[in-house]
Amino acid sequence: MTERGWRRPFEGPIRIGERTLVTLLDAGEYIAALPKKEHAAQEWQAAMEALILVAEGGGPTMFARIGIMRALNRHYVLELTPKGKEPHWGRRKLKRDQ
Repeated sequence: MTERGWRRPFEGPIRIGERTLVTLLDAGEYIAALPKKEHAAQEWQAAMEALILVAEGGGPTMFARIGIMRALNRHYVLELTPKGKEPHWGRRKLKRDQ
């Protein structure tokens, strides 16, 4: 059976500047200490819900870790480079078509 409780550690610690979140309790305290405006953000609410579900209901701590990481990186926008890797189709002809 899966271990339960707020003292469960993450698979790998989450580093936030000088602070390191090692257990579910550390992450919960970090979220609770956020300013009210940021704490009310939808991503942080989802992260807290994931923390509570994992701590009280058991389950993989990876779910809570994913919630925390998504909330931390919510302002990051992935840039798409149109001249990145070109598609492989259309460049080379098959031997039968030569």
